[in-house]
Amino acid sequence: MHPDPLQNLQAATIDGVLLSLDRVIEWAKQNSSRLGYFAALYRKVTRAVKQGIADGSFADGPRMERLDVIFANRYLDALERYQSDRESTPRAWRLAFETAEQWWPIVLQHLLLGMNAHINMDLGIAAVACVPPGALAGVKSDFFKINAILAALVQETQEELTEVWPLLRLLDRFVGESDEGLANVGMWLTRGHAWLLAEELALLPPDAQAGRIARLDQEIAVLGALLVPPGRLLRFFLLLVRIGELRFVPTIIEILE
Repeated sequence: MHPDPLQNLQAATIDGVLLSLDRVIEWAKQNSSRLGYFAALYRKVTRAVKQGIADGSFADGPRMERLDVIFANRYLDALERYQSDRESTPRAWRLAFETAEQWWPIVLQHLLLGMNAHINMDLGIAAVACVPPGALAGVKSDFFKINAILAALVQETQEELTEVWPLLRLLDRFVGESDEGLANVGMWLTRGHAWLLAEELALLPPDAQAGRIARLDQEIAVLGALLVPPGRLLRFFLLLVRIGELRFVPTIIEILE
């Protein structure tokens, strides 16, 4: 028996985004769906952005909320499409959602696939959509300020992953903070790519934007596919990680929250 699909997730405010993410997370727990992994992480990021807006961390709080809502709605729309009309789902998101139905990928792979689709594809599109034509440059400083928020969540997320896979704590003792530094650099480069995409889209007329986004979806799906079928040695290592992870999907979702 298939679970009832999620519907009417689109939001108009950042609080509405949080409520929709709550629904996704609760649905995922009830149905033991790995779709809840990325939703749990994304809720944490959205909550941090909301706090940053309240604290005055951004030059234009209302504009940042508008960006956050447009950005989130792309993910929420993709999730609804996947459950009602899978073929209409953007390819990058379809890869992430289809992988969530498989047993063998580890939790980190699920998170990375979601981040690949959402940051590498959705973020630049949302940045252009949140401002009038010709006004993109004004968003740049706030766009990159969010890196500080994401960096602050790296350590917290890593601690949560050690609860999912306890051996990661031992590995972290040898690697130290270098892996966190690499993660922060990776996020900076990824968001840098998203900004370059936004600048490219801003120069195009609407019909040309649609064509570029369609090609981008294919490109990001190819990039995401590199995260799924690794070589034999890495696959063996990931299998060991997967075997060592906690068994119950709802428990993992609660840890990631």
